[in-house]
Formats: sequence, C-alpha cells, structure tokens
Amino acid sequence: MQGTNNLPDGPKIPPILGRIKFILQPLEYVEGFAKVYGDCFTVWPRKDTPLVYFSQPQALQQIFAADVQHLDAGKENFKFLLGLNSLFVLNGEPHQRQRQLLTPPFYGANLRAYSETIREITHQIIETWKMDQPLMIRTSMKEISLRVIIRVIFGLDEGPSLQKFRQLLISLMEFVTSPFIDAVRFFGLNKDFGPWSPWGWVLRQIQKIDELIYALIQERRTQSNSSRQDILSLMMSARDENGVPMTDQELRDELMTMLVAAHETTASALVWALYSLDLFPQVRNKLLRELELFGDNPDPMAITKLPYLTAVCQETLRIHPIAFSALPRRVLTPVEIVGYQLPVGTIIMPSIYLAHNREEVYPQPKQFRPERFLARQFSPYEYLPFGGGNRRCIGMAFALNEMKLVLATILSRFQVTLVNKLPMRPKRSFVTFVAPGGMQMIASPYVKLTINT
Repeated sequence: MQGTNNLPDGPKIPPILGRIKFILQPLEYVEGFAKVYGDCFTVWPRKDTPLVYFSQPQALQQIFAADVQHLDAGKENFKFLLGLNSLFVLNGEPHQRQRQLLTPPFYGANLRAYSETIREITHQIIETWKMDQPLMIRTSMKEISLRVIIRVIFGLDEGPSLQKFRQLLISLMEFVTSPFIDAVRFFGLNKDFGPWSPWGWVLRQIQKIDELIYALIQERRTQSNSSRQDILSLMMSARDENGVPMTDQELRDELMTMLVAAHETTASALVWALYSLDLFPQVRNKLLRELELFGDNPDPMAITKLPYLTAVCQETLRIHPIAFSALPRRVLTPVEIVGYQLPVGTIIMPSIYLAHNREEVYPQPKQFRPERFLARQFSPYEYLPFGGGNRRCIGMAFALNEMKLVLATILSRFQVTLVNKLPMRPKRSFVTFVAPGGMQMIASPYVKLTINT
C-alpha cells in the first residue's frame, strides 16, 4: 500500500468489528458513517486496504469514466461460482468483447418474444393463489423469476432434465445467498474439506450444474438454432468482430452469471413494489387507472411503455436498490477522485444506496413518490440501480420489462394487501439486498375502479 495521507476521513474502528457490523447491519453501517463524515468516507476492512465510499454524482461520473488501466472492476472472489470468463470477473478488452457478444439478446425484437412468455408464466403462478388467505409473496415472485430464467435464458421446457436442473439451481442458490455463506468466507472456511464440508458441498453442487449446462450446450450444437429465441441459443449464434463464437466454457460462465444475477433480484424488486403500492393506496389507484385504459388483454410491449408504471418501478428501485453498491473498483495506478488522491490498492465503493438517498437530488428521499420520475430525468450518476459505466447490467431492459409485465398482470387480476404493515428492512443475500422472506400478503379479486373521463 502506498501513501494514504489524502484519503477521506472515516471511522477508526477495528477491522473485524467493522466487517461484523457490515454483515449484520449493512444499511445502518453506511448511513451512520455518511451522516458523520459526509459525501465520501474511508473504512478499513483490513489494516492495509482502505475502502472508500463515494455517492456524489461528480465522483460517480469520474469513477465510471475512468480508464481500465487505472481502475479494475473484475471481481475475482466470484470465480469459484461464475468462472474465469464471467462479465463480473473479466476486465479490459476481454470484458468488452463479452459485452458486445451478450448485449443483443437482451434488446430489440427479442424483448417482445420474451414478454409473452413472462406474462404466461405469471398467469400460471397467480392462478394457484388461494383467495383471501395469506401467501408468502416472495416465494411466488421467486418462482416466477426462476421459471423465466429456465424458459427464457436456458430455453428448457417441461421434462425430467428441467426438474433436475431446477432442483439443483434452487438448492445451490439457497445456500449461496444465505447468511451462512458470509460466515464461511469470513472465517476462511471456503476450502474443500470433502463432500460433507459446507464449501465442499457447494463445489460439488456447482459441478453437477456444470454437467447439465455442458450437456445442454452439446445438445444445442447438434440442433438447428435458427428458429430458437432463448438467450442460450442466441449466445451460441453470436460472433465477435473476428467471426469467433463463444466457447463452451464462456457460455457456461455467462449462463451461471445470469442465473446468479437474475435469481433474487427481479423477484425482490417485485416484492418491494407490491409492498409499497399497498402502503401508498393513492399511488396504487393512480397506477390501476393507467392500466385499466388498456383493457383486459393489452399488447405487452405497450404495457412496458406506460409512464406511471415505469415511474413506480423506478421509484421502487431507487428506495430499494437490489445492489448495495455498483461493482467496486480497485485502484491500479494512483488516481484522483473529487480532489482525493487514492493510492494503489484502494477499493472504491460507488454507493447506489447513498446516491439514491441524497436530499438535494431526491427531496424527502425516504418517501415513495413515483411522480419525481415524471417531473425530471435523472442522470446516470444520480440514479443507478443497475450500476454504471461499462459495468452497467446488460440485462437492465429485460429486468425492467419483466418487472412491469409481472406487476401489471398481477394488479389487473388481484388486489394484494399486506398482512402486517410494519416497516420492513431489506436483508443481505450474497451481493444483493432482498425483501425479507417472511413478508405475507393476501390476494383478493380485483374490482375495477370507476374511471373519471
């Protein structure tokens, strides 16, 4: 570590206490420090590694625009799960190549094809709800999300292979996203001590999923993919600027990355949206009036363009961002951010949570007010639920479309109300923040509002 005499001020607490506080109360951890130290502050998770939080737009713009020679955003600690070729792990030219190959399936005409599938899956799940009885809303949203992943990304239909794949995915993701995994890694137990050890079990589950993924890739290679629209088939058809396709290993790593990125995220965002709409009935009624104007079987792509529905989703992701921070950047060469000289080895945290709670950008930031997104357009350094710069999530448009379609489908059929209206705090799940699993809601038949014309 080089000189550290120009780092932002920050708390002077023992590293181990800071790490425990972050694991147990991550939002209170950063909010408390932000109130004391302001826009940027330094914490020391290790004695020789400063971690600097930034949230002001000017700082975020400089971070996201920095050359990869200065800041490295690759997350090597994800290699055990995602592999060496994941967008989360790669940096520089290899990362740019992968982005160019992976982006097209998530945009354009492909979104329309996926939209019908998303709406169909949503109908299948909500048809199983028992009216006027408590239901675990997060369980339903996770089931929708998982079925979308299996159908849209992997292109799997019903059958034995799907069921085996599904069970492996559920068991692995439940473990990887549990608080236990934090403890395993915190105490250095992420070593393979055999199949009965926690980490050994994880590695063997990954191996089983890998076998299924590679078998699926080989099966697709023997088929004609010209008519298939699932993301795996489109990835296999993609070519880089030199006409080179993705290897089996690259396909596997990106499929696993999509699984991890999409498993809890959209489901949690949907839970928070339903939670907020019940707490703010005036917002819900305004949204319902907008939806009613489109009739009982609207065009799905028209639904995704509705302004107030879009604003509701944006405000949900502002107050309840799925990611605590954009991908951290590690300083490779000394760099200056808003006047601070950051030495080599410094870890930069572009805080989404703090950026979304800046009073001068979002007056009364704790209030759920979708209208703020109708009144003005926020810059990508003020509003960044999907990260920023060349690390912004490539599935952003797909995730927002899924969120809008699921919400519109549910609200057009049912009124969902909270069993307990006490305030809920997000819980940490691997690298994301999700809605608490115990949140219960009651579904009842929706009675259309009287529309004033």
